[in-house]
Amino acid sequence: MIDAEPGRAQPPSEPAQVPKIELHVHLEGTVRPQTLLDIARRNGDALPFSTVEEAAPFYEFRDFAHFIEVWVLTTNVLRTYDDFRQVVVDYAREAAAHGAVYLEGIVSPFERLWLGLDPDELFSGYCDGAQQAREELGIEVRLTPDIARNTDPVAIEQVVPFAVKYRERGVVGLGFGGPEAEYPPELFTRCFDIARAGGLGSVPHVGEVSGPSSVRRALDALHADRIRHGIRAVDDPVLLAELADRGIVCDVCPTSNVRTGAVRSLDEHPLPHMVEAGVLCTVNTDDPAMFATDLGREYSQLDRLGITAKQAYDAGVAGALCDGVTKARLRSLWP
Repeated sequence: MIDAEPGRAQPPSEPAQVPKIELHVHLEGTVRPQTLLDIARRNGDALPFSTVEEAAPFYEFRDFAHFIEVWVLTTNVLRTYDDFRQVVVDYAREAAAHGAVYLEGIVSPFERLWLGLDPDELFSGYCDGAQQAREELGIEVRLTPDIARNTDPVAIEQVVPFAVKYRERGVVGLGFGGPEAEYPPELFTRCFDIARAGGLGSVPHVGEVSGPSSVRRALDALHADRIRHGIRAVDDPVLLAELADRGIVCDVCPTSNVRTGAVRSLDEHPLPHMVEAGVLCTVNTDDPAMFATDLGREYSQLDRLGITAKQAYDAGVAGALCDGVTKARLRSLWP
């Protein structure tokens, strides 16, 4: 059981301000209730709550489907250049306060484009936010647009090139998330082929609630460079050994896994078994505003999860999709 109030950040409690890398954080899921209220008012939107206190019950997730409902509510409020830029800078500031030196922020732009948003306004907002974070906070931010599994693959194929267009401005990968059991990765092979041809990495969400076959299919069909979650790989020792042998990094989100019911408690989390098997694992917040966590809180739990801060950092360097110069600098921060 995790004792925290949903919707509120918890005080950082890591023993030392060590450098940190976070590779799995949905920027829409970093928007805390007060900021969400402010943006909604700015855009003339109505929310089902009008104060931070009234928002609390919405963040008490019954299951993964309920979490998706709240996530969609948040995503729909973000509509302008200023909104997209703000969420990048706001979270970069929060993460930097916990020692983060590099982030790969997950964004969900494709549904917004179908609603008529200008793709250049959207991607420019995110990319300008990343640049502002670098200049003002000294933290490197890269971006990985995410495909929702319950969307039309043919329609997605038409908009993936917008992500490729911004590769030189910090877009480094293409992700894949949503209801894992219902939509197999093979449906989106062509989308990932387009992204890879344009120089983007493949970073799908798999192995969170579905079994190891989901991870295997992402490796085979999407040529995954990194696995987001991947915790169900522990159910297949052969797959686990392959991930270790190939150096495939898994981005693990301990608090998130408990909040969504993918894992019953931290004491039963598969992360120690993954690390013991030699799998490189990062530690991440996933959706910190929705799961009452932050990067400091995640690192304060490392001892009980069988991983050290140095192991998590080294896995972050190994899995980062950034250029070689940036990766070398990250290595130098904690040799």
